Amino acid sequence: MEDLKNWTAKPAPAPVTLKGRYVTVEPYVRTEHLEALWDALGGEETNTLLKYFAAPDFADSAAFGDWLDSVKKAGWLTEVFRDNKTGKILGMANYMRADPANGVVEVGGVAHGPSMMRSPISTEVHYLMARHVFEDLGYRRYEWKCHNENARSKVTAERLGFAFEGVFRKHIISRGANRDTAWYSMIDDEWPLLKSAFEAWLDPANFNEDGSQKRPLQAIRADLAKAETA
Repeated sequence: MEDLKNWTAKPAPAPVTLKGRYVTVEPYVRTEHLEALWDALGGEETNTLLKYFAAPDFADSAAFGDWLDSVKKAGWLTEVFRDNKTGKILGMANYMRADPANGVVEVGGVAHGPSMMRSPISTEVHYLMARHVFEDLGYRRYEWKCHNENARSKVTAERLGFAFEGVFRKHIISRGANRDTAWYSMIDDEWPLLKSAFEAWLDPANFNEDGSQKRPLQAIRADLAKAETA
């Protein structure tokens, strides 16, 4: 049993800038980021990317911005992703449902624009956000939840090292229909190995000249786990 008699509440997540090798995660500011974020997610076509969000389709950038304002009031902390090379905004994610007393927070409202998909950036943003949760905030648990029909999100969660915990049936009503929600998590005990795997995968030496990976993240993680138990 873990001794938590001396556990104290941790700070709530606050707007933060996290700079990596390939990308910078920075706090969303409507006047600075909205139009660039809307365009990065496809503009009027963005609803195909955001179809699993528990929100209605967005008619335009103003409606999207109003929604981001509304979730901020509900405690969501929106962070956007800026390409270090081009300076362009590429996507977003949120720290949400923070529970500082128990050291738990969720990453949600994740949207990767087409230009960051299948690139080191799409991995590094989640490495940076997870590292902040465990190392800067001192949290115990980091959650990822998604619509159970969102196969892409589930694959991404497992690739990043989140452990599947089950499906909450009839969890919420979303867009006028039932949503079963798949739950995933990382915990602080797992973070050292997960961190080592992220850093090994993100190392430039892990990429060929054409930008393709030499070793998948899951394979690196599996090898590290085997070495720990050897």
